[in-house]
Amino acid sequence: MLKKIFRSVDRTIAAIEDWSLFLTVSAALLAAMANVILRKTTHINLYWSDELVRKVIFFSTFIGCSAAVRHRSLIRIDALPQLFPVLKRPLTLFSHLVVLGFASVMVWLGLQLTLAVYADAYARSATLQIPEWYFYAVLPIMGGMMFLRTLIVMVEDWRGEKSA
Repeated sequence: MLKKIFRSVDRTIAAIEDWSLFLTVSAALLAAMANVILRKTTHINLYWSDELVRKVIFFSTFIGCSAAVRHRSLIRIDALPQLFPVLKRPLTLFSHLVVLGFASVMVWLGLQLTLAVYADAYARSATLQIPEWYFYAVLPIMGGMMFLRTLIVMVEDWRGEKSA
């Protein structure tokens, strides 16, 4: 039962990560390419494309953190367990606990920052005029996704399983 719930949560988060990253990076790539082509051929400049690319880099960095947990690609202590295999489990547990702490801080501080920016009616992006709180809302969402992913990975490690 717990395995089915974890698998369902894992697939849902994976779909959110994959599709949101695909769509945002595709939009940024198309905007950047259109800007370069228009600038070189017609001297028309899409002034907003640079801001779009910056916002997508911000978004993909944070959503990519959750994907890194899924692929077990976060930075962690791995030299010591290779030298002393007995330390592998305790250091892996320590690494997971640090990620859970980081994710919790991201949820807490990200939510506070999002609410503070939401309260400022003038906080809008420079050229696109999108409310900035949309971008800050990525922080608590990413923290929550990382937290859930880390719990799933911890249970898999405890059971000696590998994620699908």
